[in-house]
Amino acid sequence: MKLSRQILFASGITLAAVLVPRMGHAAEHVIEMRNQDDAGNRMAFQPGFLNVAVGDTVKFVPKDKGHNAESVPEIWPDSVAKVKGAFSKEVVFKAEKDGLYVFKCLPHYGMGMVALVQVGKPVNLDKVKAFKASGLAKKRLDGEVEKVVP
Repeated sequence: MKLSRQILFASGITLAAVLVPRMGHAAEHVIEMRNQDDAGNRMAFQPGFLNVAVGDTVKFVPKDKGHNAESVPEIWPDSVAKVKGAFSKEVVFKAEKDGLYVFKCLPHYGMGMVALVQVGKPVNLDKVKAFKASGLAKKRLDGEVEKVVP
């Protein structure tokens, strides 16, 4: 009986040693949806660029009403589920695969409301660089792409 408890205890310690490091590395990041960011840009995500690890979570939080966060699917990495958040609601993106993920606010996209999330390696960098965003989104996206880490 005593030996069984020792084996059970040792098994629990081994399981904890395997699971705890994996759980401890995942982080949660926040991008705010705003009418104006800290730099004075109207209709913006704050920050406009994040570099996160695979396994992390990114929350898009509305600070002002009338915004949403959704994927720009034509330039997302292959086989990744698209995101489409409701207006004035929090949106959660789980970073599960390397690549660059461009998000937009649908009604303010032409005004430049885009965000770029780098997850691990930028495997689709060429596709993002070649993308023709509309209006001010092109200028803002180009600025965020400059922050990408190879």
